[in-house]
This record gives sequence, C-alpha cells and structure tokens, in this order.
Amino acid sequence: MNRHNLLAGLGLLLMVQIASSTKLVCHMTNWAQYRPSSGRFTPDHIDPFLCTHVVYSLATINSFNQVAPVEWNDETLYQSLNNLKNVNPLMKTLLSVGGTVNGISPFIGMVARPESRQAFIKSAISYLRSNGFDGLNLAWEFPARNGSPAEDRERFTQLVGELKKAFQDDAKDNRLTQLLLSANVAATGSNINVSYEVPKIASSLDFINVLTYDFHGHWEKATGHNSPLYRSSLDSGTHYHFNVDSAINFWLESGAPAEKVLMTFPTFGRTFRLTTSNTGLGAPSNGPADAGPFTRDAGYWSYYEVCSFTSSARVEWIEEQKVPYAVQGNSWVGYDNKESFTAKVQWLRSKNLGGASVWTLDMDDFTGAFCAEGSYPLVNQIRNALGFPPKPTTTKAPTTTPDPILSFCTGRPDGLYPNVVDSTTYFQCFRGNTYLHRCQPGLVYVDECKCCNWP
Repeated sequence: MNRHNLLAGLGLLLMVQIASSTKLVCHMTNWAQYRPSSGRFTPDHIDPFLCTHVVYSLATINSFNQVAPVEWNDETLYQSLNNLKNVNPLMKTLLSVGGTVNGISPFIGMVARPESRQAFIKSAISYLRSNGFDGLNLAWEFPARNGSPAEDRERFTQLVGELKKAFQDDAKDNRLTQLLLSANVAATGSNINVSYEVPKIASSLDFINVLTYDFHGHWEKATGHNSPLYRSSLDSGTHYHFNVDSAINFWLESGAPAEKVLMTFPTFGRTFRLTTSNTGLGAPSNGPADAGPFTRDAGYWSYYEVCSFTSSARVEWIEEQKVPYAVQGNSWVGYDNKESFTAKVQWLRSKNLGGASVWTLDMDDFTGAFCAEGSYPLVNQIRNALGFPPKPTTTKAPTTTPDPILSFCTGRPDGLYPNVVDSTTYFQCFRGNTYLHRCQPGLVYVDECKCCNWP
C-alpha cells in the first residue's frame, strides 16, 4: 500500500470512529429528588447541552399493562425535563420503564400474552407522546435471573419487535418523528445468555446500554472494583469475565452491532468494610462501609461523596484494571475518576462503539460544590474524550457597538439557522438569545434536516 492510500485509509478509519461514537446517553433518577440539601437533584439541575440523550428513570407497568408513574410528581418532573428541549432542541429524552419491585420485574406478567403486550405498547405510545418524550427505554433487569420462566427470553424479543413495528406505524400514520427504542441490559455472560436473543433484539433497538458496573460489591467477601476496564490477575472462575472489556466483547461476539452498543460509565463507587490490615485489591471484607450522607444507601457512594472521602483518604491506582480505589481506616471504595473514564473512552473508540451511557447524572458532582472540578466533571470528561465540540455559550449583549453574532436572532423566531460564513457551525435562536453550535469534526450543518451531516 502506497503512502497516499495508507493516509487515506487512516483518515477513513478516524472518520468512522468519530461518526460511530456519537451518543452520550445520560440517566437521571426520580428518587434523587429526596436526597438532602446539596444532594437533591431534579431536572432543573440538568445542563441541556451536556448529553445527546437524557433518560428519565423510572416508570413502571400497572396491573392493566399500562405505563404508569412511580412518584407523586413524576409528570411534573417530565415537563421540567422536556422543557429543556426549548433551550436545546437537539437533545432527546426517553422514559425508562421497568426495573424491579421487591425483586420481581413488572415486565413478567405483561410479556406473557400477546394481548397484554399490545395493551402495553398502545399505552406506551400514548404516554410518551402526551408527556413529550422522544422514546422508550426498557429497563429489562434480567428477569431470568430472578426466577422467571425461560420463555421470557423469547417474549422479550417479541416485545421489542412489536414495539419497533408499532413505533414505525405511529410515525407513518401521524406524520411524526419515530419514537426511539433502547434497552438497559446485563453485562455478564451468564445473564446475557438467559435473558436476551442478542441479534434479534439488536435489530429492533436503536441503541443498547450495557450496564458495565456492579461487577463487584459488598455482597462478596473480598474487595473488588465496581467497574474495572480489564480483568485482574486475582480473577478466577466466573470473576474472570467480570470487567468492561469482557462484557462489551461478549455483546459484540453475540451479534450486537458495535454502532448500537453503548458502554455505561458509573458515577458512583462500591464500598467495602475491611476486616484485616490488608487494604489492597482482594482484601478480606465483610459488608459495606457506612452509607453516604446524601445517597444514604449502604454499599455505594456517589462521586461527590467519594470526593469528600478522598480528601483525607489514601488513593491508589489499579494499573492492570485502569481504575482507582481509596481507603481510610476500614472503609474501602472502588470508583471511577476522570483518568479511568479517559481510559474507558479510548477503549470504547477503539471498538467503534456507538457511544457512552452514564448512570447517573445525579451522582456526578452536578453542582461542582464537592470536587473542585467544576459541575459534572465526570460527564464532561466523557464529552471531551469522545471529541464532542464545545458546548454553546451566550453572553449579554454589549452596551456599545452590537456584536453581529449576538444580534443574529434579533427579529427572528426561535429555531435553528445556518451560518453562511461557516458551514460547520449553526445558530440557535431562543427567547432573544443567540447560541452558536459547532458540528462534530467532519460534519456540516444541513438546514433541510436541521442537523449536522456528512458534506
């Protein structure tokens, strides 16, 4: 291969990598509103330019096989979240449905019969449209692991296929943008094999959030990292594959297209209570460290709680797994920081994955009050490492000679407009303010679709 062809090939590979890793899907939880003081989180804390998609967790399925809210104010919070699209119309929102109730998935009864699935699907379309969501996220929390019938694996495939067809018909019949469909899925092979027909569901889902965390926790008798990128030399038996590298590769080898697979980045760490003077990886432990003052749930700490801990704790780096841990007294926490997130994004891009998923916005240092790294330090680190363009900014209009950019929107209705001077950028007008956006490298703004696309 001559030098010209080699450079062209490398350029094409870079373009593919840039084009593929285009999603940053961030989850928020409706129970974070109950955390005390600085830990309380609502959609009002969300930066609308931070993530490409925001997933609201969690709704459920009622006894009539219909989508139903969980919290008393869910529908008010839906409105607050979706109002952010008035600031950034390019941000997409999805409603996550499922999880577990007392260890039982609410999907189990619904998927059992075709007529109950159809009731759910009809309800989902109506509920998403009426509340302003752009799509549905299925939190299919590994029902087979919870003792449900083996048939549920096939029933989930049927549900996903039927949802996709219904979303297509809804868009065509009502001349609307088609609703998105995604799923949160298991990361270990034993759960994947019994819970999913991977190639079949992948063909119907727009993207797949692989939950690459909780590989180790206080339920074990020795310290282990929550979300290691690679295996440890201490791993054996089933633990040999309890890492991000093994989990994502299992999905890819099982037939999931790389461009639909998203690696999940946890903004929390798993804690342990040490029982000996050994403080390293694999040290004997018995249960979790004390609950954090804001999350108040023994076994894990949010990143901002970890920051408070590490201000006086000893921090170590597990080189073979590319992740940190911290220890003080008999408290041990394996967590992620900006350095480990950077390593994970580099791995993600080497696999040409579709992007990153975050669990959750409300456990990052969303106000910037704890870690001295600015607001959302971890999620912003993912954005930067993925090569996303800078977030748009706006400033107050000057009091002397008007700036032509800041005055662009004067007299124009809210909306998106091309920048005739630079096709890689475009303007957004909103409530008299002018926002200048930049497309990702290699893309230009196309006014016909109001989107960035290949030239």
